[in-house]
Amino acid sequence: MNAHHLLSLAMNARPFDLLGWHQSPEGNWLIRSWLPGATAVSVLRARDNKRIGTMSPVDGAGLFEFQWNKRFKQCAYRLLIERGDQTFSLVEPYQFAERTFTDFSHDGDTLHHNQGAHVCLAYGLDGCEVKGVRFAVFAPNARSVSVVGSFNDWDGRRAPMASNQDGIWRLFIPELQVGDLYKYEIKDAQGNTLPLKADPYGYFHEQYPSFASVISDHDHYQWQDQQWQQQPPRAWHREAISIYECHAGSWRQHDNRVQNWDRLGDSLIPYVVDMGYTHIELLPVSEYPFDGSWGYQPVGLFAPTSRFGSIDQFKRFIDRCHQAGIGVLVDWVPAHFPSDTHGLARFDGSCLYEYEDPRKGWHPDWNSHIYDYGKTTVCDFLVSSAVAWAELFHIDGIRVDAVASMLYLDYSRDAGEWVPNVDGGNTNYESVAFFKRLNSTLYGRFPHIFTVAEESTSFPNVTKPVHEGGLGFGFKWNMGWMHDSLSYMQHDPIHRQYHHSNMTFSMVYAYSENFVLPLSHDEVVHGKGSIYRRMPGDDWQKLANLRAYYGFMYAHPGKKLNFMGNEIGQIREWQHMAELDWGLLYQPQHQGLQNWMRDLNKVYRQEPALHQLDCINTGFEWINHTDNTYSILSFARFDEQRKNCLVVVSNFTPMTHNHHAVGVPKPGRYQLILNSDASYYGGSDFETGAFFDSTDQPADHKAQSINIKLPPLATVVFKLIAQD
Repeated sequence: MNAHHLLSLAMNARPFDLLGWHQSPEGNWLIRSWLPGATAVSVLRARDNKRIGTMSPVDGAGLFEFQWNKRFKQCAYRLLIERGDQTFSLVEPYQFAERTFTDFSHDGDTLHHNQGAHVCLAYGLDGCEVKGVRFAVFAPNARSVSVVGSFNDWDGRRAPMASNQDGIWRLFIPELQVGDLYKYEIKDAQGNTLPLKADPYGYFHEQYPSFASVISDHDHYQWQDQQWQQQPPRAWHREAISIYECHAGSWRQHDNRVQNWDRLGDSLIPYVVDMGYTHIELLPVSEYPFDGSWGYQPVGLFAPTSRFGSIDQFKRFIDRCHQAGIGVLVDWVPAHFPSDTHGLARFDGSCLYEYEDPRKGWHPDWNSHIYDYGKTTVCDFLVSSAVAWAELFHIDGIRVDAVASMLYLDYSRDAGEWVPNVDGGNTNYESVAFFKRLNSTLYGRFPHIFTVAEESTSFPNVTKPVHEGGLGFGFKWNMGWMHDSLSYMQHDPIHRQYHHSNMTFSMVYAYSENFVLPLSHDEVVHGKGSIYRRMPGDDWQKLANLRAYYGFMYAHPGKKLNFMGNEIGQIREWQHMAELDWGLLYQPQHQGLQNWMRDLNKVYRQEPALHQLDCINTGFEWINHTDNTYSILSFARFDEQRKNCLVVVSNFTPMTHNHHAVGVPKPGRYQLILNSDASYYGGSDFETGAFFDSTDQPADHKAQSINIKLPPLATVVFKLIAQD
């Protein structure tokens, strides 16, 4: 073996051919080790540290050999190494060969079980049990890959990995510990050393500047949410879903610093329970390098960000949510990934994860890469990530970000800047296939969860089941309702009569998909101001408008989502580095708005008519949607048997109405159960009365009506409590 072979060892895809146990030409067993910088090496029996002999340097490059003493049976061995004034020992990785990976599964939906770093046991030739970490990384176009870390001085020469025809590089390194730092040193096909790469399948990563991956063990945490997990599957389209969208770093802070998951759980979970929400949705918590991206530029799709604490702390947060009866959704971003050199970009020197053609592989809106959904390996990676969040972290659903950008090849591109599909159209068939696989996999493996698409166009059948030709999502954000209704509310009440259709058009398509009505973080950033600031009038009118609007939202068909701060009338625009202005609650009117949101959630969950038929047109009936002159809307909601009936009236002007006839679908006695103008909510407490008996006076094309007093800028809800 000449010096050239020695110096190129770290670039060899078959280090096991050179290192570990081998036979000499004479047939004698020898062990060979690659130990750059070592000055003396002794061989010990691993089982009892009995010294067997001394290794001899082959030359000065770092290769050592030892002729195995025939008096000793082959066994697991340890090396005692002297390097300068340092002495340390290690169990040689290459004595275990590739049999450590004989249990390697090829299930594309669960690649996280195999790739990445996994604590496991290996056995020497004498059956000696050794605990360590098994590494595996996909880099098919690399010339060589090494594991580097705090355990080997980040020296790429000391732990070269082995590869075979599947493009996966593997190595078991004994005696590594949970908490050890590591990355991959990759040489591309031309032999150029790339910037050190974090583990794509890593479960935990350090923050700037190292961005190192951290060896983790998912078996450590003991879950306590068995009762939650053992619930039978639920038909979520028939259930009350009220989501509190939250950015973990800015909900509350501790001593002007971001809280960890434990402190956040101490304050957020009781708050969400008290407010009556059913779910918390976390803005992306997959590890991301830049705070200002809010998590929407992720590099660690299998790792909760270390900004807020450890893996176990994140699990404990979800566990506590479940024990309190709260579901947890995570924002998940398969639409793009950043160009940070430690991430997925040109991972092995090639466009391994991204489309090669920048007309498909570069996102002009976010200056980031786009996954190549045409590659099975990329789809395996993404689906495995989604499965891992449900399996390992017990999340109850995912909201998939920027779905429209994935579905359309010409998204945010001008003519000539995009590549048509095989039929000459703009639909990305590859991403369509990916979504079908994603949803089929998640619903097949985890029947208790649901998926939500942020899809801003009229792409058909987003929430239709895959077996019926749809994409298979459980729900879709109703961006049309959000844009139209907010546009309407921003107008001065005197002008709303000219924009009445903005509040009624949503019912034209309300049952074309299973919808969530979102007032999300996107509506309180980038100069848009808070929802509060978009309301016209003085402070009282702004809050009255908010209450009337939220009342209309909760009565409108569709599940509910509100970003944190909406419920207290946050005045300033959201800032990701500052907590919400909780001091507003010292002001009675903002406290009143919070009271209103709490009661809306309570009634929404209690009344089947407000949620049971959200996705079926028999649960809704217009009473009067044409009264643009007075900007009044009225409609009825029903449960499945049409026994429970609610009548909803929204007055979007400051004008009061002492005698307002409202047609009712059923004769009987109606009780006022919600009134956004009540003083408890910060309203004017306009006298309305509490009970209303229908009469034979026709109104709104109904044979029966009730005569009500309608408060200013208010939504009121009446419940049929006794039928004639």
